Amino acid sequence: MNGHSNGFGSVAEIAAAEYIRRHHLHEIGENQCSSTLVKHIKAPVPLVWSLVRRFDQPQKYKPFVSRCIAQGNLEIGSLREVYVKSGLPATTSTERLELLDDNEHILSIRIVCGDHRLKNYSSIISLHPEIINGRPGTLVIESFVVDVPEGNTQDETCYFVEALIKCNLKSLVDISEGLAIQGRTEPIDL
Repeated sequence: MNGHSNGFGSVAEIAAAEYIRRHHLHEIGENQCSSTLVKHIKAPVPLVWSLVRRFDQPQKYKPFVSRCIAQGNLEIGSLREVYVKSGLPATTSTERLELLDDNEHILSIRIVCGDHRLKNYSSIISLHPEIINGRPGTLVIESFVVDVPEGNTQDETCYFVEALIKCNLKSLVDISEGLAIQGRTEPIDL
C-alpha cells in the first residue's frame, strides 16, 4: 500500500482499516464465513463508481455474469436476475439491492435465491479516494458474509468466494485503468 509509516502501519493501511470498521460490518452467524478484500485502482473514484454502481449491469465488469435483468427503479429493495456464464456451479442468482449510496460510494447486495450454494450471501463494496503515484486513485474494499454449505469448511467457502471477488476486482481494475489511460476521468454512461 502507498503511504508513510507511523510505526503502526502505512497511512493507507490505517485508512483502509478505518473504512472497513465504518462501512463493512457484517453480522456473522454460526456456520458462516466472512472476508474483506482490498484493491487499489489507478483511476479516479467517479470513473470507478460509474461501473460499480450499475446494479442493473454487473456484467460491465464482472466476467462471470453473462447478462442481467433488473426489476424496478434501481432503488433499495430492487431485484435483479443475474445469469452466470457456463463453467461455474450455477446458472442464475436473484439479488436484492440493499444499499446504493452515491455520496459515500457504497453498494450492498443480498442474494435472495438461485441455483447455487451461496445461501444468505451479502456483500458490501465501498470506494474511497486515494492518491497513487501522485494521481487520483481509488481504494476499493469488498466484504461478504455467507453460509458455509453442508460438506464444506469455512476455509473452502471463503476461498471460493474470495476467488470470484478477486476476478471481479481484477476486471474492475483492468477496465477502469484502461479508461483512465484513454483520458476518461469522468463517470461513464454505459
